[in-house]
Amino acid sequence: MKNIPISVAYGDGIGPEIMNATLTILEAAGARLEIEVVEIGEKVYERGIDTGMDPKAWESLRRTKVFLKAPITTPQGSGYKSLNVTTRKALNLYANVRPAISYSPFVQTKHPAMNVVIVRENEEDLYAGIEHRQTNQVYQCLKLITRPGSERVIRYAFEYARANQRKKVSCFVKDNIMKLTDGLFHKVFDEIAKEYPDIEHETWIVDIGAAKLADTPENFDVVVMPNLYGDVLSDVTAQLSGSVGLAGSANIGDECAMFEAIHGSAPRRAGQNLANPSGLLHGAVMMLVHIGQVDVASKVHNAWLKTMEDGVHTYDIYREGISKEKVGTKEFAQAVISRLGMVPSVLAKVSYQETSSFMKGIQSKQEEEKRLEGVDVFLDWKSGTPDQLGNHLQKVKINNLALRVITNRGIKVWPSGLPETFCTDHWRCRFQPQPGDTIKNLDVVELQKEVIRAGFDVIKTENLYSFDGVPGFSAVHG
Repeated sequence: MKNIPISVAYGDGIGPEIMNATLTILEAAGARLEIEVVEIGEKVYERGIDTGMDPKAWESLRRTKVFLKAPITTPQGSGYKSLNVTTRKALNLYANVRPAISYSPFVQTKHPAMNVVIVRENEEDLYAGIEHRQTNQVYQCLKLITRPGSERVIRYAFEYARANQRKKVSCFVKDNIMKLTDGLFHKVFDEIAKEYPDIEHETWIVDIGAAKLADTPENFDVVVMPNLYGDVLSDVTAQLSGSVGLAGSANIGDECAMFEAIHGSAPRRAGQNLANPSGLLHGAVMMLVHIGQVDVASKVHNAWLKTMEDGVHTYDIYREGISKEKVGTKEFAQAVISRLGMVPSVLAKVSYQETSSFMKGIQSKQEEEKRLEGVDVFLDWKSGTPDQLGNHLQKVKINNLALRVITNRGIKVWPSGLPETFCTDHWRCRFQPQPGDTIKNLDVVELQKEVIRAGFDVIKTENLYSFDGVPGFSAVHG
């Protein structure tokens, strides 16, 4: 069988050590790889490349479409972009997959039966990175949830569950508060779940879901969630299973994929032959499965499990009475190599199976009728009370548009607001026509002009639309 080309980055800090250990194990196990080394990380940032990745690295990734990446160090200070976020978005790596498995009793954990896979949406949500400072007191970050983005990652979670003989997919959202954005993710989850009657499904509000996940992770199997929740809870579950240092990660797209450890570059441990390469090795195992070398993936993973059982441990998981030998990075790699072909006797043996590309693409949805229903005008204003602001703005009218409500930090303060409500200098003023009346985009433009002429600082407007008669904007609290 021919070798598969992959791009490999040694990274920063402990990166070169754990990558050397990982590649040594893969080579000894017979992995059929053609390695292209690329340069990323701190040195590239310091050359003035704000993405942290050399242009030649991009060429390699687009050619091989498989990236095995060690952790990097991002220089502190503004002006440096997250290499991971840039790579995920540029290569459309929409699904982040992180297994969290307990290896009790050989790795200490309070949850010995834990075997959870977090599937995290990887490109949008608050990680779209669209932020603005709008007033002296108020900053905003836009949360973007799309139907195609939700559908892809949710479908991937169900397909992953089916391909890996998983029984259940759980969805974590906060749609009791974010009814439109998280509400869409929940709605798409319910739609797609109907296509998989063989797989149990459930939805949790993320706060109680996270509490249940931390308390009884054995009750969960595959969990899919938007980007921010997934980022937080994938680290939580990794630590619950025993150690963040053991967890690998896959970033999957339709064309490309990136594999890595979930931990950082740990520069304080660099060059000391101390680092545990297990997280990157597990990422590499996921890579081998992805490229169809399931025989090597199974061999490597079982040898690692046997090493854990035999008590050959690096310093981070070493425990008196359980561990038999404390070893460094290089020695741990050699311990795994010496056990290639062996299988564990206490921990569950793994046997990866060939899986074809199982994604079906995005399902088209019929366009809905879009209708302009009003506009929210945001002001930077600090000259008085909500009632004074309402009295001023009531005088501003364009055709059918008139002031209906004013909020501050999302809470209604006019009309009939409460004097106890704390207000900042950031005001949302909602203008709408009478029910049944129509307005045009030019009416919104003229309204904004009149508000400015009245002496107000307009910092933003948001048009209010309905879709097939359903409001596409949030109601007002209070």
